[in-house]
Amino acid sequence: MLRTRLLTAFVLLVVVGLSLFWAPPQVWAGLVTGVMIWAGWEWAGLAKAVFWQRCLYALLIPLLYRIGRETSWQDLGMEGSLVFWVVLVPLWMKQQWRISGLPLLAVGLLVLLPTGWSLTRLQHQGNLVLLALMAVLWISHSAAYFTGRLWGKHRLAPAISPGKTWEGVAGAGLAATVYGAIWWWLARAGSSSMTPLVNHLGWGWFLLVWGLVGLGILGDLFESWIKRCAGVKDSGNGLPGHGGVLDRIDALTATLPLAALSIHLLGGA
Repeated sequence: MLRTRLLTAFVLLVVVGLSLFWAPPQVWAGLVTGVMIWAGWEWAGLAKAVFWQRCLYALLIPLLYRIGRETSWQDLGMEGSLVFWVVLVPLWMKQQWRISGLPLLAVGLLVLLPTGWSLTRLQHQGNLVLLALMAVLWISHSAAYFTGRLWGKHRLAPAISPGKTWEGVAGAGLAATVYGAIWWWLARAGSSSMTPLVNHLGWGWFLLVWGLVGLGILGDLFESWIKRCAGVKDSGNGLPGHGGVLDRIDALTATLPLAALSIHLLGGA
């Protein structure tokens, strides 16, 4: 199982890397659109939508994503997404609300659309910027997984995701801090294409990294709760060892809007 999981992760990393660095910009735009369709299909499944409703929703998501790229509604949607994750989701987790059907489909718009817009905005800041920010989540998630397996004793949210532990959270934070410090050192040495962004943010770079880790854990927990309410283990089965695409982008849905808005408000890199 672990071998399959690692192999799938490697293939995904290669696909993302090739699309960003060795393909025309249209390829990345097409990849993001494809992910939006796939994620919309899975989210509608979690909402217990029937087949034709899932098809309609899977097409609605990329349509709204494309429309939003050309209008000022994008800013409002991304700001609303940040409020949703920072304010509403913690309360949601505490109260353990259960929704399905049309209300859950509406929530899906607030979860998925800002993710697509953020992927586009951050890519405009630079391919390495986008990849480096996503890597914060990949590294922290992997550190949490292995730290939790080795030393995990204190459950983070047993009613939502019994496998997650506070020891895993500590491992995620430590790994992300080391990762952020490496970029900080490279930026100070002036030998990285990430230098403009890290220098522009200053010490705020570490605040951004820690914010991404915290929201990433929250995004993971939120999707786990939605799956638990739907009575499924994974959002889909298209990615061997990982489940569905939502299982891979759950942390990104909560964190990328924060990263995009933070850079945007500070005037870009």
